[in-house]
Amino acid sequence: MTTPPRRRRAGTVLALVTTASLLAACVGGSSRTAEPTADTSPGATAAAQAPGPELTGELTVYAAASLSAAFDDLATRFEELHPALDVAPLVYDGSSTLATQLLEGAPADVFASADETTMATVAGADLLAGPAQLFAANTLVIALPRGNPAEVTSLDDLARPGVSVVLCATAVPCGSAAHELLEAAGVSVTPVSEEQNVSAVLTKVRADEADAGLVYATDVAAAGTDVTSIVPPGAEDVVNRYPVAALAEAANPAAAAAFVSFVLSPAGQSVLAGYGFSAP
Repeated sequence: MTTPPRRRRAGTVLALVTTASLLAACVGGSSRTAEPTADTSPGATAAAQAPGPELTGELTVYAAASLSAAFDDLATRFEELHPALDVAPLVYDGSSTLATQLLEGAPADVFASADETTMATVAGADLLAGPAQLFAANTLVIALPRGNPAEVTSLDDLARPGVSVVLCATAVPCGSAAHELLEAAGVSVTPVSEEQNVSAVLTKVRADEADAGLVYATDVAAAGTDVTSIVPPGAEDVVNRYPVAALAEAANPAAAAAFVSFVLSPAGQSVLAGYGFSAP
């Protein structure tokens, strides 16, 4: 795996609170409809905002591709809170791909998945330092190239002859959700390709290599005017909930725990909301 160039640290220190303790909650197995597990009680919130020890060294985060914009922002803000700490360029890919790498021994301090099932696989291998915690939720939309040349207006149109559709592979959270949404609508689609992460699906739609694709609402929001989208009926019933956890073999366990707490904190949640993620 090629390491991308180090991100440039922003220059202005933001007046954000420092976070230092994990909130107590546990992600369930594979249910998409599980209740949020983050503890939002006053005591837990105060603990998350309490000053912690100075963080040093390097922090390595593996995160689902759909989190790229939001987590880059969070990582920059976290570095500004901890000037002696370096956050390595974040590693983004499909959650199942990242989980496989972790199971094979890839070094990381924090893992953020786009679904609970994938996190449960990592937890089942005893790779987590503590219970994973839900921090965000996302739903699917139909992504269309600018101008919508195939005139797609519904999920039914994805099955129309001549309409090329790209989806995530079924092993990837966005692919599992897409198939669940299509099955619930009674629509059978044969995709022209199945991608390993949601970013690849959006890239093909953006480049007019497909007439439509099923991606997360946050991905379309980040794409700006390059793509348009339709919210299909039933999308609100197929919700991906995102868990995050520090890893048991983290090289920097103090920074890993603090970053997880930052993601769960009011400051972190505000950043995620700004990128279109909803509360879990």
